[in-house]
Amino acid sequence: MQRRRNLILQGPPGTGKTFLARRLAWLRLGSTDASRVELVQFHPSYSYEDFIQGFRPDGQGAFRLTPGVLLDSCRKAANDPSKPYFLLIDEINRGNVSRIFGELLLLLEADKRGPAHAVRLPYAPADAARFFVPDNLFVIGTMNTADRSLAPLDYALRRRFAFVQMQPEFGTPLQTFLAGHHVPKAVIGRLVSRLTELNQAIADDPELGPDFQLGHSYFCQPPANPTEAPAWLEAILSQEIAPLLNEYWLDQPAKAAAHRKKLLAN
Repeated sequence: MQRRRNLILQGPPGTGKTFLARRLAWLRLGSTDASRVELVQFHPSYSYEDFIQGFRPDGQGAFRLTPGVLLDSCRKAANDPSKPYFLLIDEINRGNVSRIFGELLLLLEADKRGPAHAVRLPYAPADAARFFVPDNLFVIGTMNTADRSLAPLDYALRRRFAFVQMQPEFGTPLQTFLAGHHVPKAVIGRLVSRLTELNQAIADDPELGPDFQLGHSYFCQPPANPTEAPAWLEAILSQEIAPLLNEYWLDQPAKAAAHRKKLLAN
């Protein structure tokens, strides 16, 4: 993080990418100071004008040049250079990243930070202050690798980020967490065995692969009452995971049905 200043957490759904992004920011800050952490989620309609700068309608029926999330974050960081600031971009690959980032493709690099590399923004007047990304702004993105509707990240943008792969975790950490919340051992055993078997089948499928495995965050909010744990697990398996298998094997309904049967078997 300190070396690159730009990080993307990528992995299958439910692996805690957004959860970890927040906590990495808080760890670096040494507190949960919300004023120094900005979160935005990209989507297909998100634009350069939303992220950096553009004209937006005001309350009087006119259009005004308005800074976007990035510009606000950069100005806050530049005005407080002794402290780190964080911009968290959830689902970074759901937007048209080349268009959204614009000049940021150049300015994100660690050796292109600071006022010496400032550039004029397209919508800004000629006499406006030039834009730069300060050294103390860190960018953390999250990327769901299982979404087949998305194009790969632009190579120019990819080169400016470090990437960390997130994996499903059904081993000792999750089991200890659930046991600490008084989830019965039998329920934990069923959860771990079913998801481990299912994830192996997904990883071995040539049309899916490891990027489509299911993560542990589905199970990170156990019930307060241990007697409710069996019903809690059953609800997640039947209402959240089983329907997803229909999407995974959309063209192979028999295979989807077979995996649902194994998952939900008593």
